[in-house]
Amino acid sequence: MRLLTIALLSLLLTACLHEVTPVKAPVERLDVERYMGTWYEIARMPTSFQRDMSQATASYRLNADGTFEVVNRGFNTRKGEWKTAVGKGRPIDGMAAGFTVSFQWPFKGGYYIAELGDNYEYAVIVSDSTDYLWILAREPHMPRWLLDRTLARAHEWGYDIDQIIETAH
Repeated sequence: MRLLTIALLSLLLTACLHEVTPVKAPVERLDVERYMGTWYEIARMPTSFQRDMSQATASYRLNADGTFEVVNRGFNTRKGEWKTAVGKGRPIDGMAAGFTVSFQWPFKGGYYIAELGDNYEYAVIVSDSTDYLWILAREPHMPRWLLDRTLARAHEWGYDIDQIIETAH
């Protein structure tokens, strides 16, 4: 029984530590320092960890070793309280805009900047499956035409955009 428990635990940890593969290739050029700062979540695929969340933001701070700290914050409308999650991102070798992000060791996931505005005014973040997508902007609102165009591209990448939640600010 003990051996079975150890084997199952090893399998679980191996699954959690898998190599990451982006749904859509990340952008080829990224000025990481310019990307740092606060971003407002404009829209997202539904996730259990963001259920009932409004006014969501992500703030990034570059560390001296090339990793970055991310602080995700949002207001849980059902509970009536602010929630904060702090994580750490690490660059993936060979990808200018590919990272692994962990909010709780040993679990990590892919974080890929799939699209980025010329002036870093918006970004589309994808992960290792079509279950995760975030559209971020430097302001709490994005022009409707730009959001619609971005969602159309997400649909081309395989996302079910009918599930997209637009974030209230």
